[in-house]
Amino acid sequence: MGQHILHIAYLIASITFILGLKMLSNPKTAKRGNMIAAVGMVLGIFATIFLYRDSVHHHHLGNKLWIFGGILIGTIIGWLMAMKVKMTAMPQMVSFFNGMGGACAAIISIVEFGRLNENATGLDGIMNGTTLVILLGVLIGCVSFAGSIIAYLKLEGKMGDKSLPLQQFVNVTLMAGSIALIWYIMSRESADQTLLYALVALSLVYGVLFVLPIGGADMPVVISLLNSFTGMAAAFGGFLYHNSAMLTGGILVGSAGTILTVLMCKAMNRSLLNVILGSFGGGNAAAGEREIGGSIREISLNDAAVLCNYSTKVMIVPGYGLAVAQAQHTCHELEKTLTANGVEVKYAIHPVAGRMPGHMNVLLAEADVSYDKLLEMEVANEDFDAVDVVLVIGANDVVNPAAKTDPASPIYGMPILNVEESKNVIVFKRGMAKGYAGIENELFYHDKTRMLFGDAKSSLEKLVSEVKSL
Repeated sequence: MGQHILHIAYLIASITFILGLKMLSNPKTAKRGNMIAAVGMVLGIFATIFLYRDSVHHHHLGNKLWIFGGILIGTIIGWLMAMKVKMTAMPQMVSFFNGMGGACAAIISIVEFGRLNENATGLDGIMNGTTLVILLGVLIGCVSFAGSIIAYLKLEGKMGDKSLPLQQFVNVTLMAGSIALIWYIMSRESADQTLLYALVALSLVYGVLFVLPIGGADMPVVISLLNSFTGMAAAFGGFLYHNSAMLTGGILVGSAGTILTVLMCKAMNRSLLNVILGSFGGGNAAAGEREIGGSIREISLNDAAVLCNYSTKVMIVPGYGLAVAQAQHTCHELEKTLTANGVEVKYAIHPVAGRMPGHMNVLLAEADVSYDKLLEMEVANEDFDAVDVVLVIGANDVVNPAAKTDPASPIYGMPILNVEESKNVIVFKRGMAKGYAGIENELFYHDKTRMLFGDAKSSLEKLVSEVKSL
């Protein structure tokens, strides 16, 4: 009876995961969807703790004190990290949590590998599908863990882009060696822990070297790809334990991460292979950059206020600089002030703005910006020719016309927000520092562009005051 209830609980949990993911596609239902999926996860965990029986000895789980102790410690740590994290640090926190998920999946496979000998039968020894799933779980879980930690360190600014001599050759050799080692382990009559640890070591090294040379501008793609790896590894764990909830959750995470990776690559007009083998955003990205003609023109706060206040339509383009300045609430206040004065205000969101997919959407949602005002790149690009003023706040590479005009540019071919098609462009920027791709922005020298230098939050606060005084 208990096993039937367990499977029903897993079925309910799986349904909540699917419903939760579906509801995440709409900001109005996203919070509720997240809570529904969380309830399903809690149901799956407690059902496993109290109803699961070992398939060999039919024993319930023991050491419940340790289990609940681990749950309590993990809950406290996760809660504190989530409550204290700033929006600017959200990408690295996601990378860190994703790495922990990969590590858990790898540990599950390592533990299960030790049980292979007692389950091995026949002349084939451990040559079976279960062994393959375990070893793939070790490989993918370790790669996800190591790669996510490197991504975390790079996003945190504690590690730069680094390429070793013959980097790609070494990477291919490590991966080929890992696959060959998996086959060798499976060909043996018994499970050899020493060989397993060798696979762990190879996988961890590969995970480090896999992410190490990838440039910062490609980080959204890397985060999505590593997320899909963790989902696959978790799905393997669900297969091993005949846990349909874990299997469903892993498949959803893996497939969603894969789809998002493809969409990110499309948004950057780059193949996944090009992202992995290239070094987009690296320190030498601007080595072959062409010289840009024109001059920088500044605009005063008063002129910017007049220009915005007497416009019919204003478009705001947010970027990572907006998050760094924690200026999303002030930006929303400017939007409300202009709207009250009869100006139509929208936001143009590039798919890879910020440091992770959806970063700008979450940032603006935190400030209670209506989702109806957030336009995706394709929609926004159709409107720019009717926009009187575009306010570029902290964005750089995603509005750089070099993506369309300079074949030698590392971002050439990447779809961008066509802000230069509007009547006027005002760029909020601290100085003339280059963007994450390490190249000059042609937009800054455009005839329609005026620069408003200073901290984004301070400049926006002053601009709001100027608009209110008109």
